[in-house]
Amino acid sequence: MGTGIERSIERVIEAMHANLGEQFTITDMARIAMFSKFHFSRVFQNATGLSPGRFLSALRLETAKQLLLSTSLSVADISIQVGYASVGTFSARFKSSVGVAPSTFRATGGFAARLAAQPGRRQGTGSTSVHGHVTSADPADQDLVFVGLFSDVIVEGAPIRYALLPRGGPFVLEHVPLGRWHVLAYSVGRRHPLDGYQDRMVGARGPIMIRPETGRVRADIRLRRAGPLDPPVLLAPLGERSDPAPLGAVGLRG
Repeated sequence: MGTGIERSIERVIEAMHANLGEQFTITDMARIAMFSKFHFSRVFQNATGLSPGRFLSALRLETAKQLLLSTSLSVADISIQVGYASVGTFSARFKSSVGVAPSTFRATGGFAARLAAQPGRRQGTGSTSVHGHVTSADPADQDLVFVGLFSDVIVEGAPIRYALLPRGGPFVLEHVPLGRWHVLAYSVGRRHPLDGYQDRMVGARGPIMIRPETGRVRADIRLRRAGPLDPPVLLAPLGERSDPAPLGAVGLRG
C-alpha cells in the first residue's frame, strides 16, 4: 500500500480520535480521505484489517479504558464522552470487548483476574497445536507478552487459546479448534495497563486455517512498535493488580 493511501487513512483515524463523542459517518470519513465511500471502505479494511465502523468502535472503547483509569468521571459520563447514547449499551459492549465491566476494570486498576470463556468452544477439543517463538525488534523494552488466538485481527473479547510469557520466548497453544484464526501478541505493562501505552509492542501471524487433517502449526511472531494503523488492544490483561496467572501460563478457553 502506497504512503499516500496510508496517510489518507491516518488522517481519517486522527479525525476519529477528534470526533469520538460525535456522529461520524462513512461519508464523513471518505470525504476526509478524498475517496469514494466504496473505495474508502475497501482500502481502510486492507490497511487496518477492520472496517471503518469497527475501528471507530474500538477507538471509543480504548479511550473509555484510559478515562476509567485516569479520571474520576462516572461510567455514564464516560459513555457519553466516547459517543454512546445509552450507558447500558456502552457497559455491555465494554464487557464483551474488554472482558470485564467498566466499574470492575476501574476497581482492579485495569487488569483482569481471569479471561472469560469463549462461547461455544469446549475446553480440550481439537488435536492441533500452534507453537512458535515471540521475539522483539526492541528486546530492551519488552515486558510481559500476551499471545492469543482470535477469530479476527483485533485483541478483543475472549481468546480461543492464550499464553502469558515473561519477556517473550516460546509458546504452545494446545487443542486448537477447527477454523480460521489469527495469532496476536502484545506487550503488557507489569505495573499499570497504560504503562508504555504510546509505544506498545505488537505482532501478528495469520490467518491460519485449522482443518481436520492439520497437525502442529508453526507461527513465530516478531513484536514491533504499534503504529497508527494498528487496531487498539481492548482485552484487559491478566496482571499483578488482580491475581495474575503464573508467568508462562497457557490458557484454554471455552
